[in-house]
Amino acid sequence: MKSIVLFVFIYVFTIPAYCQHASASSLFSVDSLGACQGVGRINNRVYLYGDRETGIIREYEYKDGVLVYMNRECRFTIGKKNIINHPTGIAYYDGKAFIGNSVRDARNPQEWLATIYLVDWDKLLETQTLDKSLINTVADDMAIQGTRPEYIEYKGERFVVTSDYGNNGNEVRLYRYDLLQKASKTSESGILYDKFPCTPWVQNLHWIADKNILVLVQNQEEGRKWRLTLLDLEKSLETHKESIIQVIDFENRDELEGFCMLSDSKGIAVSSSRSNNVFIFDFDPAR
Repeated sequence: MKSIVLFVFIYVFTIPAYCQHASASSLFSVDSLGACQGVGRINNRVYLYGDRETGIIREYEYKDGVLVYMNRECRFTIGKKNIINHPTGIAYYDGKAFIGNSVRDARNPQEWLATIYLVDWDKLLETQTLDKSLINTVADDMAIQGTRPEYIEYKGERFVVTSDYGNNGNEVRLYRYDLLQKASKTSESGILYDKFPCTPWVQNLHWIADKNILVLVQNQEEGRKWRLTLLDLEKSLETHKESIIQVIDFENRDELEGFCMLSDSKGIAVSSSRSNNVFIFDFDPAR
């Protein structure tokens, strides 16, 4: 039986004068995710992913202001072994998805291990594990602190865009989609298309295709206080620095993990908290 996630309460927040495109919103709880690590909208379904006892992803339908669970949960496992244990980012295109995994190196906690997995999306949804759906594994050795892939089309070409997390040397990098599918590591010749430095604490990315806006889904401080930074991607690449259209700071004080557009005027954001972890709000990324 399908279960419906109910609103907990209506949440109203204030925003500074330069952030006039969000309004009164709905904050509610979704369970069974562990710590939610991101959200994506693929083929008119909403997918929340997290790091429960294994990395998992769950499918929902957005309907009448709520998320309806579609009774589909996939585990990022092979032979019950946890493969994508800390999922960070999904870059979907034409039946395939690059899924990021970002973990600290157990031998050296100051270092990050960043891996991008290419997955047959339909087989993943059918078998609900990676056993028959994993196509390729790519070490993102160009990453500084983790990887968080997002699919974009820019100037007629396909790319996977990603970013780092920390406060030292953060970059936004564009990888060529076709070459990345067959690569073993991102530092291979020709894969990197371009890059530019960016502000810290980026948890995820979202591409608003019709406006050529790249959204940095980030926090104002390490691990807390939500922020969305909207970038003009073309100008950022031309100048090799962030070309900021808008910064939106929220009053939410936990850790923002993911964001995507549900429609032309509605956004969804998720946090790593166990309750009140999904936020649906009116959002107009007008330029």
